[in-house]
Amino acid sequence: MKIFNKNFIKEAKSLMIIAAAVFSFRSMCFEPFRIPSGSMIPTIKIGDFILVNKMSYGVKMPFSDLFTDPIYISKFKSPERGDVIVFKYPKDPSFNYIKRVIGIPGDEIQIIDKVVYVNKMPLPHHAVSGDKFMEDMDFKFKNERFNFSEYEIGKHKAVIQTLNRPGTIDNVSAFVVPEGKYFVMGDNRDFSADSRYWGFVPAENIKGKAMFVWFSMVFPFGDDPFKFRPRRTGTVI
Repeated sequence: MKIFNKNFIKEAKSLMIIAAAVFSFRSMCFEPFRIPSGSMIPTIKIGDFILVNKMSYGVKMPFSDLFTDPIYISKFKSPERGDVIVFKYPKDPSFNYIKRVIGIPGDEIQIIDKVVYVNKMPLPHHAVSGDKFMEDMDFKFKNERFNFSEYEIGKHKAVIQTLNRPGTIDNVSAFVVPEGKYFVMGDNRDFSADSRYWGFVPAENIKGKAMFVWFSMVFPFGDDPFKFRPRRTGTVI
């Protein structure tokens, strides 16, 4: 019986150490997320499973951001324009959101007829064909008519889709992004609840930078058909 107890305790300790190491790695380094909504289409689709680098903007103390602001072991590095970030929703931190950074602290942002201006200059963009995007468009948006444009946002290039009719918010007066805050938008502009609606993302809410898609599958629900997208595996965000 004593030998059994000793072996049990030894195995239990080993499992606890392994579990602590795994969860610490997930808390500090990389974490998987599943995308449930279409706000980042066409860059990220409904049902995509993505990997987020939680060290992109600094190394955090494990589990320090579970119930309070994160404690950084290294110096915090600001996200750049165009980065796709995962963050705690400012209105309810129990939810994780994913959007693209459009404005960093000190930027002047304005939106005129769906075109985003940063520091009084429109983001460079040009129209592109949407045929390949509409072929694999998620069911919810299949019957919408979109315009597709390739934008240069900082060091990134991204295809943005907008309705070819007026949306909910097509114009926003000029404002300056406050210190320690970020202005974010979804790539599916007219179907994204983002900074235009609820304000800025505080730096302490940022969890990490989206890296790539490692799996993609849509489970049938209501009118949504089953979709398995193996070709999206490895897609860089």
